[in-house]
Amino acid sequence: MPSPTRLQKIGDRLRMELSEMLVKGEIRDPRLDGISITEVIVDRELAYADVYVSAFEGVTRSKEVLQGLNAASGFLRKNLAERVELRAFPRLRFHWDVTPERADRIERLIVQIHKEEENNAPKLKE
Repeated sequence: MPSPTRLQKIGDRLRMELSEMLVKGEIRDPRLDGISITEVIVDRELAYADVYVSAFEGVTRSKEVLQGLNAASGFLRKNLAERVELRAFPRLRFHWDVTPERADRIERLIVQIHKEEENNAPKLKE
């Protein structure tokens, strides 16, 4: 059983390779344009790799993107197995990552709070 550090390194390598495949246009599915791989988590038995993705447009494209990735999963797994040497290669499971959208929403709320505080602060007379 691999150590947690080794699992993290394998996940990072899979994320890097998948991202590279997307950037270089090795995956020609138009549903996957403009997506990013945010994280890959490999389980302890190396049976599954959970791949988290997001897109600039947000959750509105999630269904379309996940369908495209699931359709390409065999191709992706085969190409990854050629690039990353593992005794047994994990199956890929794709998930939508809402973290970037939540971070953006939190940032907008903080900006809004600061604006409200500025508007409600007492004005100093000069």
